[in-house]
Amino acid sequence: MKQGSAWIKRGLLMAACVFGMSSDMWAEKIPLMLEGSKGKLSAIIQKPALAAGQKCEMVMLCHGFGGNKKGELFDRIADGLEAKGIATIRFDFNGHGESEGDFQYMTVPNEIEDAKKVYAYITALDYVSSVSVVGHSQGGVVAGMLAGQLGKEKIEGAVLMAPAAVLRDDALRGSTMGKNYDTVNVPEFVEMFGGRKLGRDYIKSAQTLPIYETTAAYKGKLCVIHGTYDRLVPYTYGERYHQQAADSEIHLIEGADHGLNPSIEEAARYAVEFLSR
Repeated sequence: MKQGSAWIKRGLLMAACVFGMSSDMWAEKIPLMLEGSKGKLSAIIQKPALAAGQKCEMVMLCHGFGGNKKGELFDRIADGLEAKGIATIRFDFNGHGESEGDFQYMTVPNEIEDAKKVYAYITALDYVSSVSVVGHSQGGVVAGMLAGQLGKEKIEGAVLMAPAAVLRDDALRGSTMGKNYDTVNVPEFVEMFGGRKLGRDYIKSAQTLPIYETTAAYKGKLCVIHGTYDRLVPYTYGERYHQQAADSEIHLIEGADHGLNPSIEEAARYAVEFLSR
């Protein structure tokens, strides 16, 4: 077995020489714990093979309300971008997935702060040449507002997938994900699915959140992807992002729901093509 392993290793080294690559030039998946707004954030960097001193673009992937960094949509986007020589970082927002924090104290503003801390980490990496951002659902709201706050000098491009700008209207009418509450006397928390508690701070901040206004400050390239069968966030919310952006494109996927099913592959392809141009 040792002799066989040696031959395999020698073969890999020979291939590296033939194709002009160093022996450590292989794609990587790197698990991380980063500082966030409410504790540590669990993250994964997926990067293509890079030669010594070579740089590449990095794309931040922002998941939605109650979600996490895993799943087919982000898998397809990360794999597609890696094939194009682009790295990704996906992470769990505070109170989600494997990150620290309590879901009850999660808000859109502190998710934006999470994203800014991730941005600060990746821009300090010596192989990152530029940064773009992708967000799905509430992550789309975060991605758009992050781009608006940082500007096109720092964010190369933004992809908003079923962006949940409806969350402000939901908070104003007192119904989030089918759970009702008093909009004037907002309770300490609202019981949600899976035993989660939606906190008062989330609702109060959502009621005055300048979603479109902040995103409109972004003058870089914007791509909106939305399903026409989205019942949680009607596609008209996505259309408004497109209408207010000077340099944008929109892809309305006929028959796709909020999770972009059954057209996840198509949605991921639009994102990858946009980001790899």
